Amino acid sequence: QVQLVESGGGLVQPGGSLRLSCVASGFNLDYYAIGWFRQAPGKEREGVSCVSSSDGSTYYGDSVKGRFTISRDNAKNTVHLQMNSLKPEDPAVYFCAATPEGPRLLARLRVLSESDYEYWGQGTQVTVSS
Repeated sequence: QVQLVESGGGLVQPGGSLRLSCVASGFNLDYYAIGWFRQAPGKEREGVSCVSSSDGSTYYGDSVKGRFTISRDNAKNTVHLQMNSLKPEDPAVYFCAATPEGPRLLARLRVLSESDYEYWGQGTQVTVSS
């Protein structure tokens, strides 16, 4: 059974950091692109970051560039999202997503489109408040 489970969310003060993890089971992440998305109440789901399986390329949404870092640990079938300098506009439910990676998808990864991703986790809540 294919499953993605996020963890690491919580409450943090503005300027603080959190590290989210996404553990995959039922499939080998080595061949999948992994993305992080977030959705705040009343807003559409937004692409945060993604990482390629073929060449390790990483992409970030404009709102998180320079603050968030995505990394993958294929040996542990896990992807992390390190979030630093968290801002009041960052709170949301954060989801990880996975999809098989081929040449066509590789060209689209930078778009951070949720429609490209096949498998989704249940999400983890991130709250930023003083």
